[in-house]
Amino acid sequence: MNRDAGQEGIKIEALSAITLSIRDMRASVRFYEALGFKIKHGGATEDFTSFACGSSFLNLMAQPHAPCDGWGRFIVHVSDVDAVYRRALDAGLTPSRLPSDAPWGERYFHISDPDGHELSIAKPLA
Repeated sequence: MNRDAGQEGIKIEALSAITLSIRDMRASVRFYEALGFKIKHGGATEDFTSFACGSSFLNLMAQPHAPCDGWGRFIVHVSDVDAVYRRALDAGLTPSRLPSDAPWGERYFHISDPDGHELSIAKPLA
């Protein structure tokens, strides 16, 4: 079976948003704002919050009684990995690794949000 049959000319152009299920909106908003994310809609007392992330969005959906036991990682490109790392430390956050240069050509570090969603804060090298 040809999965591409009838699909000529169709391509995935961009990722518009990622939506994460979270338990505590106040804690999650505080975490993402500490890393430098800016609220586009919602806020700490809302059930849904959207952060601008370049031309995409990071959405948080409060589900305080639902289990948040999945694991995943998303990657956010920033202008200065080390500055975001210092900002995280200054806010009392605990990254899981120091910034380092990866063999695949990015400088990055990992940090988990209050619900265990892992972020990779990265910048392509040269």
